[in-house]
Amino acid sequence: MDRARESEIGGILDWDKLRVFHAVAEAGSFTHAGEALNLSQSAVSRQISALEESLGISLFHRHARGLILTEQGELLDRTTREMFSKLAFTTARIMDTRERPWGPLRITTTVAFGSIWLTRRLKEFIEEFPDIDVSLVLSDDELDISMRQADVAIRVRPPTQPDLIQRQLMEVHYRIYASPQYIKEHGLPRTVEELDQHKLVIYGDDAAPPVSNLNWLLEIGAGEKPRRPVLKVNNIYGIYRAVRSGIGIGALPDYMTGHAEDLVEVMPGLEGPGFNTYFVYPEELRNSKRIGVFRDFLVNRIRQDLLKTK
Repeated sequence: MDRARESEIGGILDWDKLRVFHAVAEAGSFTHAGEALNLSQSAVSRQISALEESLGISLFHRHARGLILTEQGELLDRTTREMFSKLAFTTARIMDTRERPWGPLRITTTVAFGSIWLTRRLKEFIEEFPDIDVSLVLSDDELDISMRQADVAIRVRPPTQPDLIQRQLMEVHYRIYASPQYIKEHGLPRTVEELDQHKLVIYGDDAAPPVSNLNWLLEIGAGEKPRRPVLKVNNIYGIYRAVRSGIGIGALPDYMTGHAEDLVEVMPGLEGPGFNTYFVYPEELRNSKRIGVFRDFLVNRIRQDLLKTK
């Protein structure tokens, strides 16, 4: 593209107009966008009209209930979202050059690990680093942190992308648990063979746990007749809740049970399959202070937890 053409496009898509367009697309109305930008509704409307006139297209469908992006508006919206995301990332990196780490920290991990293990420990981190704005995204679908969907991830599988840094956090093993209510009603199995007479809660067929032998509880010490579960659940948090409610016996990762006083370990010492957890972040955030202090915090908390269990 020659300089004259670049200058022409730059004149049409100037920063002020794009900033206003982005705000309107986010808010869905001129009024709310004006409040966010500290501009009048008429000023916002004029900027959008000027942008549409310079481009020769309509960016919004206008109706009584608000604004809807046109097809061309959606195309421009995707581009401006990417621009503002990169700007936010750059701003955060600039913030990290200060002595005290601060700025946004978007963390993603699985629903179970985040709900049960991580959230109970975040209070200490937030109090120690009040200038870091923590967001926690819990999802069993892995967000793409290389595309800025999150800054860091705690995962139960090693990443496959080459541009991500990983650090092993801790090794997790499955053990067998039941609720006191279940044991009162059905008794406590003393051997793996006795599991044939008990109600078992296992992973469902569409689950994707971090271990290959996902339903080892059905097989360990089983007789000739296959065991039938009383309940199948598609994620470990659901199994955890079902076991605590007294539905049956289930295999749970030990990070879920350290604080659960209402669970009883069945056949203590019997260890099921295991997996590792990983702290993952993009290569370009290697020198980020807020990433570094959060990594160190996790490592120290895990070390403290291990010492308590010894």
